[in-house]
Amino acid sequence: MGKLVLLHLLCGILVFWSVSVVNAEDDYKYFTWTATYGMASPLGVPQQVILINGQFPGPRLDLVTNNNVILILINKLDEPLLLTWNGIKQRKNSWQDGVLGTNCPIPPNSNYTYKFQAKDQIGSYTYFPSTQLHRAVGGFGALNVYARSVIPVPYANPDGDFSLLIGDWYKTSHKALQQILDSGKSLPFPDSLLINGLKQRSRLFTAFQRKTYMFRISNVGLKNTINFRIQGHKMKLVEVEGSHVIQNLYDSFDVHVGQSLSILVTLDQSPKDYYIVASTRFTTTVLTTTAVLHYTNSQTPTSGPLPAGPADQFQWSLMQARTFRWNLTSNAARPNPQGSFHYGKITPSRTIVLANSAPLISGKQRYAVNSVSYVNADTPLKLADHFNIPGVFSLNSIQTVPNAAASPSLATSVLPASLHEFLEIVFQNNEDTMQSWHLDGYDFWVIGFGSGTWSQDSRKEYNLVDALTRHTTQVYPKSWTAIYVSLDNQGMWNLRSSMWDRQYLGQQVYLRVYNPTPSLANEYDIPTNALLCGKAAGRHP
Repeated sequence: MGKLVLLHLLCGILVFWSVSVVNAEDDYKYFTWTATYGMASPLGVPQQVILINGQFPGPRLDLVTNNNVILILINKLDEPLLLTWNGIKQRKNSWQDGVLGTNCPIPPNSNYTYKFQAKDQIGSYTYFPSTQLHRAVGGFGALNVYARSVIPVPYANPDGDFSLLIGDWYKTSHKALQQILDSGKSLPFPDSLLINGLKQRSRLFTAFQRKTYMFRISNVGLKNTINFRIQGHKMKLVEVEGSHVIQNLYDSFDVHVGQSLSILVTLDQSPKDYYIVASTRFTTTVLTTTAVLHYTNSQTPTSGPLPAGPADQFQWSLMQARTFRWNLTSNAARPNPQGSFHYGKITPSRTIVLANSAPLISGKQRYAVNSVSYVNADTPLKLADHFNIPGVFSLNSIQTVPNAAASPSLATSVLPASLHEFLEIVFQNNEDTMQSWHLDGYDFWVIGFGSGTWSQDSRKEYNLVDALTRHTTQVYPKSWTAIYVSLDNQGMWNLRSSMWDRQYLGQQVYLRVYNPTPSLANEYDIPTNALLCGKAAGRHP
């Protein structure tokens, strides 16, 4: 009997200790960021950029799974501003998503306090300005979510951790680029690529021979796929936007606009300096930029030709994408609901097919989804929904399948959906250009890529076992990409092109995930500090 009491006592202590550890790690992180204009020389000559706390790119935001973030953003620009947290799911909290469909932008010389949690996530993400074309001149940075001590990850702790922000770049100011788009023209070809804010940089990363390092790579550019490689080194893929993956070795990676991935690199070569290379893909003119990986015991500068990128175009990229597979044995954070890693055994409630296009409307270049080109309302959709304000958006403004006979039109397009639906969404790309699609608030399973027009027979090509989850997927020219998504996160969520010129000119919609019964178990209430604008101005949160 005494032994039984002692056993119960020990179990109670263990449970108390475990809960204490968990609660201790759900702590709060406080930040104050100020956005200003400043001068930098990404291409060797001074130009105006957006700084966060005086930094370009912005400060790296390092969090641990389930950290609560309290971040005051002070806007010292001459235009309204929002930051969005690309890939952070904002569980029950689209109020903090930082896009124009959910938030009023922060006026100049004002501030807003973001309050969100990195709930059940581990991985490499980014943040960037979602307003106007601010993203074209900075304001972006790395956002890394590390595993809690009680959650093992499927690799040994690396000896160092580096973030690489790669992307295309213009010498032209964001206001001039915006005027080009507003005039009905497409953006010109970019001037260069940058790695962490510079075209060329010596000794960007210094590391010890025979040690293993994590490189977190994100494409923060406006419109171009980028191939990434490191001279003389193999790269082991371990994580893609929150998914731990089968750990294959690669010579290079295609990273599409808005995407992130994490690799492990062992410094197993002779001690010298090696090129880190990024170059555009699928472009007639290939832009290339370099940085340097420096061994601490190196006495030899970089030498030899730059490692070549893939010679093949779309087929090579497609075949690589199909090798990215979910690590089903990893005991890391998974998408909710629990058990949904058996996604292939769930029957979708319905299928939505979204076709992108590039129509002229009133003689001006626009981009559209199912023939509808999105226009921002003066009132955020989330506020209009909360306050029952009519005339801001309509739930029948866009069809769920493309109609070839439909004339291109402008609308504030919103797709209605019910909480806990399980959707099959097909991105149909009939254009001869690469596309990249992102969904806020969720991870989704990328279950299939295929050429031509999607049909029900295309489901034979689906991966229903170990497709990885991510928040941004590419769609190849004249092709389709299919995803499954479990709508377990109530709110108003932006489904958009990650190519920012296309997003700006209308290639986006909002997904209204709704439950008619209000419940704090499904969604948090409007923040008491919510900014109110448009038809919601003057109302009480």
